Amino acid sequence: MTAGLRVAAALLLAAPKIAPAQVPDGQFADSGPRAPIRSVQPCVVQRIVDGDTISCRGLGSVRLIGIDSPERNQKPFGRSAADALASMLRVGDTIQLERDVASRDRSRRLLAYAWRDGRMLNWLMVRGGWAVVLTIAPNVQFVDAFVTAQHRAREEQRGLWAVDGFQCLPAERRRRVC
Repeated sequence: MTAGLRVAAALLLAAPKIAPAQVPDGQFADSGPRAPIRSVQPCVVQRIVDGDTISCRGLGSVRLIGIDSPERNQKPFGRSAADALASMLRVGDTIQLERDVASRDRSRRLLAYAWRDGRMLNWLMVRGGWAVVLTIAPNVQFVDAFVTAQHRAREEQRGLWAVDGFQCLPAERRRRVC
């Protein structure tokens, strides 16, 4: 193992799950979207699939709109992204889902922005450096906030940006481009 890989592995193992991406009171200085724009529906979390997908009781699989994180099996970063989302919500928690224009993806997953206690989890994943922006029209309601959050996370070396986790973007890894 090269020295660079040892450092990256040490950072991933030693770093708190999401704490490096937060200021002491648990909020970012730049707070992101503050409230849903459209109507919401409750979701009781059944499972955290990975960093951008959850399962809700009675609703099935829910893909978080506007973001892309490594899949759980994309080592070593997929587990870190899933753990980051898991640090923000637990199985059994009730969160609010806000839909955008298109309600389902080609895999028939419900598409939504996930809200908990007045904070959007999609935005927090990008701002914390655990996901990147993935814009698929027509679901572009919060794209500007996501782009700004990604720029700041990258600039501040948050989450996976600190260990070159996005040198090869999640979508590129799935297609085995890099």
